[in-house]
Amino acid sequence: MTSDTAPTLAQALASGPVVLDGGMSNQLESAGHDLDDDLWSARLLAEQPEAITEAHLAYFRAGASVAITASYQATFEGFARRGIPHRRAAELLTLSVDAAREAARRAHAEGITRPLWVAASIGPYGAMLADGSEYRGRYGLTLAALERFHRPRAEVLAAASPDVLALETVPDTDEARALLRAVRGLGVPAWLSYTISGTRTRAGQPLEDAFALAADADDIIAVGVNCCAPDDVPTAITLASRITGKPVVVYPNSGESWNPTSHTWSGRPTFTPAQVTTWHTHGAHLIGGCCRVGPPGIAAISRALTRATPTGPVSP
Repeated sequence: MTSDTAPTLAQALASGPVVLDGGMSNQLESAGHDLDDDLWSARLLAEQPEAITEAHLAYFRAGASVAITASYQATFEGFARRGIPHRRAAELLTLSVDAAREAARRAHAEGITRPLWVAASIGPYGAMLADGSEYRGRYGLTLAALERFHRPRAEVLAAASPDVLALETVPDTDEARALLRAVRGLGVPAWLSYTISGTRTRAGQPLEDAFALAADADDIIAVGVNCCAPDDVPTAITLASRITGKPVVVYPNSGESWNPTSHTWSGRPTFTPAQVTTWHTHGAHLIGGCCRVGPPGIAAISRALTRATPTGPVSP
């Protein structure tokens, strides 16, 4: 949120659709940055933070109202392997929120008048491993161990005052339980978003069970899916809405297939603006893109929602 008079994200979701941004990594790569690194986009927080701000700004210009920070793969453990001490790692996590805030400031200075929000990304444990584990889950860790991993990062990100915490690309219900515990009492609302295959989490649990975990969680303002195939979204929307009664968040990949071993994409995009209209009709209120969805895709989402709703995406 960029002023004391702007609505909260939760309030905005009650009045109309809200457009999320797209993939951070593909936007950075399109700008010429090499992300072949275990820290992925988080490396640029330490080396070229201005690139992160510019990536956020590109999405705001395209029509996004929510910027998801570059902290998905930013963890104390991951930074420590690179020789970055705990205190500096905390500074970089805070910087991820500050970079998005700066992009919002610049967007408003350019004449963008709609409210802009910052979502602090908290990726799964598997993202830190950088071996594709976030697409499998079931790491062999206890619930308590997963909570201990997530809580310190969540505390630092919450202290940086984002508008919402994005618990995203969650592959299984064990990690979801740990994340819900880790963000409890931090004073910042959150959304919970699973990565799925069909009607199950990546670890194979039914989505009905996965979404039910958040049904009574007061801190959770939206539930849904991301980093999945566009074709998997409609059923997930129906289940999330029915089971939780909360607004639904969806931001799938482009539809291409990711090979976590070779770190390459294959196939053709299947994500279309027409799908966005259907998703909103079926109950999705927070809509964007994940991997391989760039500013042109977000602009298409914004146009589609403008045509589909009387007032278009949320505005002042």
